[in-house]
Amino acid sequence: MMNLSPKQMILIAVGLLVLGVLLPFLMVMDVLESTFFLNFFSYACQVSGLVLGMIGAFSIVKINRNKR
Repeated sequence: MMNLSPKQMILIAVGLLVLGVLLPFLMVMDVLESTFFLNFFSYACQVSGLVLGMIGAFSIVKINRNKR
């Protein structure tokens, strides 16, 4: 796995989550055509952003606990 700091993980996760919300919004507004690939990609962005954000948050908690 890449050596990302927890803050970098959370920033990437926020980007993925925003993309995962923005794509369906654009599909509903008929700016983008709704295709199976685009729907799956949007879902994958949401899930991976959620998982990556949770890992980043857990890493921050673990680092702060180890400092005490």
